[in-house]
Amino acid sequence: MARLTRFLLLALIAPAFTACDSAETVIVPDPIQAEVVNDLPADPITGFDPDTGQPIGADVFTFFSLRTGAIVPNADSASTAWDLGFKGTTIVVNSGSSGPGEGAAQVVTGSFEEVAEAPAEGYATDSEAGNAIPTGSGNGWYNYNGQLNLITPIPGRVLVIKTADGRYAKVRILSYYEGAPDTPDPTQDTARYYTFEYVFQPDGSRTLAD
Repeated sequence: MARLTRFLLLALIAPAFTACDSAETVIVPDPIQAEVVNDLPADPITGFDPDTGQPIGADVFTFFSLRTGAIVPNADSASTAWDLGFKGTTIVVNSGSSGPGEGAAQVVTGSFEEVAEAPAEGYATDSEAGNAIPTGSGNGWYNYNGQLNLITPIPGRVLVIKTADGRYAKVRILSYYEGAPDTPDPTQDTARYYTFEYVFQPDGSRTLAD
């Protein structure tokens, strides 16, 4: 009888241990969250063309990885280490004429928070005919006021990005001026410094919000 009692106890305890082991192996993914990048230089102005009066810089892109959240050295510009490149108002993706990656992009209308899933279709890559993220006032992410010489992000424009390795992110440009002033003054504030918010989805899905 004692032996039978011990057997029944072991039979009851064993599933409990199994349940504990199963619970311990459940992996809950970290929630994705928005990150903010402040004052990313985008070929800062070094002078002005004496003939046209247009601002000029060093004519170089600043490359950024949405996957690591860091600037990528220009020496790695021909690699898949970067996802976006910034020069003036131009933003390139790592694809086509700009890089060897699987990058692509599209401009989506809606609030940043509402873009909870990356579209399945509609992406463009950079090419000689034009970039995936259009330039020009009203075409992509910004408006240009010629009277004030002022660049301002268009409210409700979200850049949905395919990264160089084919994963997804969304980007909202917050400011084009150093320090991200609430009311930028081009005569006082230094242009070509991006402040932007982004969400990167590391698991390869199109989900961009929890």
